[in-house]
Amino acid sequence: MSKTIDAGARAYSLFERAFSSLQSPLLLAVRLYWGWQFFQTGLGKLMHIPKVVGFFTSLGIPLPAFNAYFVSSLELVGGALLFLGLGSRIIALPLTIDMLVAYITADRAALFSIFSDPGKFYASDAYTFLFASVLILIFGPGKISVDYAMGYLRRKRGPRPQTLLEKSPLAT
Repeated sequence: MSKTIDAGARAYSLFERAFSSLQSPLLLAVRLYWGWQFFQTGLGKLMHIPKVVGFFTSLGIPLPAFNAYFVSSLELVGGALLFLGLGSRIIALPLTIDMLVAYITADRAALFSIFSDPGKFYASDAYTFLFASVLILIFGPGKISVDYAMGYLRRKRGPRPQTLLEKSPLAT
């Protein structure tokens, strides 16, 4: 019995390692694809800003011109940062909020049908953008990213030396 359990545990461990090794490539694919989609969406909105302002006005969004520029710029810059994997978790938070606001303002019926008609919820344009943002917010950008490279270099350098001010008894 013990040999069977040990064999099962080894098989599960192998299975887990094999599929865990796919985490970073998956996160890279999500970042590249949806980062590019955010970038293109933001650029498209900036190129046609009067239409976006008109749409925001029709939805009753306060300060429609300001918000149109803000959202368009957020999606453009946020998409570029996601694509690179630079500040990924930081930018994923405002992008997540952006997509939640998109649901609330532009597709409220889809948002409220999350349990009653899930197909309507995930058929919304905002769904995949929201899903990608939440995925990067929770799991990070993966090992194939600028964030990971910067962290690796910082860890490789070791602890930084204390400055004279930090050594001073007045610093405490």
